[in-house]
Amino acid sequence: MPIFEFQCNDCGRDFEALVRGQTEPVCPQCGSHGLTKQLSVFATANSGAAAAEAAMAAGPCGSCGHPGGPGSCQFQ
Repeated sequence: MPIFEFQCNDCGRDFEALVRGQTEPVCPQCGSHGLTKQLSVFATANSGAAAAEAAMAAGPCGSCGHPGGPGSCQFQ
């Protein structure tokens, strides 16, 4: 039973709906069946060495990516 993201063609509202079997989702705001399925964004999990490499690839200082390099970051 996947959760899908939709946009209502009538009122423009974006929402998520749990779609079971052959049920047709409806807009919770206006009740319309005229919906456009949106492309969902999903997250993946990194662990171990892959996460460390991704952090170092963020920028010269390995955290925020400030172009001035180590010591230039306003968050340190």
